[in-house]
Amino acid sequence: MRIGIDCRTILNPGKGEQAGVGHYTYSLVKNLLKADKKNEYLLFFDWRVTDTKEFQQRNVKIKYFPFSQYKRYLPFTYSHMLISAVLIKERLDIFHAPASTAPLAYPGDIVLTIHDLAIYRHPSWFPRGQAFSTKFLVPKSARKAKRIIAVSQATKRDIIRLFKINPSKIRVIYEGVVQHIGTKLVKRASKAQLQKKYKIGEKYLLFVGTLEPRKNLINLIKAFNSLLLKNYRKFKDYELIIAGGKGWKYEEIFKTIKQQKFGYKIRFLNYIPHEEKVVLMKNATCFVFPTMYEGFGLPVLEAMSLGTPVITSKVSSLPEIAGNAASLVNPNKMEEITAAFHKVLANKKLREKMSKAGLIQARQFNWSKTIKETIKLYREVYQTKLIRNKKSTPRKKDKKVRKKSASRGK
Repeated sequence: MRIGIDCRTILNPGKGEQAGVGHYTYSLVKNLLKADKKNEYLLFFDWRVTDTKEFQQRNVKIKYFPFSQYKRYLPFTYSHMLISAVLIKERLDIFHAPASTAPLAYPGDIVLTIHDLAIYRHPSWFPRGQAFSTKFLVPKSARKAKRIIAVSQATKRDIIRLFKINPSKIRVIYEGVVQHIGTKLVKRASKAQLQKKYKIGEKYLLFVGTLEPRKNLINLIKAFNSLLLKNYRKFKDYELIIAGGKGWKYEEIFKTIKQQKFGYKIRFLNYIPHEEKVVLMKNATCFVFPTMYEGFGLPVLEAMSLGTPVITSKVSSLPEIAGNAASLVNPNKMEEITAAFHKVLANKKLREKMSKAGLIQARQFNWSKTIKETIKLYREVYQTKLIRNKKSTPRKKDKKVRKKSASRGK
């Protein structure tokens, strides 16, 4: 098979410091190339990426979409007309669009990965311009695709309900999580160095993610403050560490911190490198992730894979991903989040039990399984294409035969 993959969301090849869709695409490509030496892969980047050494091997061709620096002037023309023309020229068997949208003018067979549909469920969480463009492109891409990969059962249900897509067209293929326990990455990094660098104490709760409305950070901050208001002597040594880039409406989050009595015990680290994130997760007393909606919720599994107890929400995909290994809360009820903090922090035996259960749960999500299921889906699309082509070819011959017999009759 000749398989093309849109890799434009991969911005830092070789560093493994991707976020969101970029992380998925990077991990997908990296593990596909490791597992599959038979099929031919064409990886499509744009001008932002110059270092692609990590992906270079015999069955791989690196391609660049031309004129990508002019995308902002004519976004629709570039993303759909020009890219479609490039793909048609490459004569692909399959084109994998891993970022929820595909070039609408492309006539070839498309596999589309959809991560979440939060923008449809809760449009107020997003800038108006983003909401409009996404709402137009995602459903059209979904209907155009031959097969859709949903990263969770929750996402699959949303696709069916919102877009009226035939369920048989959708495959749930979970993302994998890298197991860091015992690796050089964990052994090499120093907790003491990070504590000194970021001025963090021994005991802390950790949140990792973009600072944006759907992450529910305002309720998280208020819940932590409430914990200390009610039980200061018991939990006075704890801090809440928030690590992540500033997203839409992040100002409201900082405003909320300033309004809390114990706001000084809440630390913001901004975006942190992958290696530091792993060490902070491993050494946290608890990882807290009470978001309002997630298509998959990878940070939950990352924390579990490190043996860290997790408190997360019982909404969207999170119960499905966390299983029985996490403490699940209603993200809309601040007092429920506070109660979960108290229950987990006050009970060492419970934390140990959650740690063991989390390790087991995380092992169910591995990239080896993801890749096998993805390649199987590629083959399914390819075989359907071959059957479709065989059915169409005889019809053309029949027409020629009928024309010849008609001319002979004359």
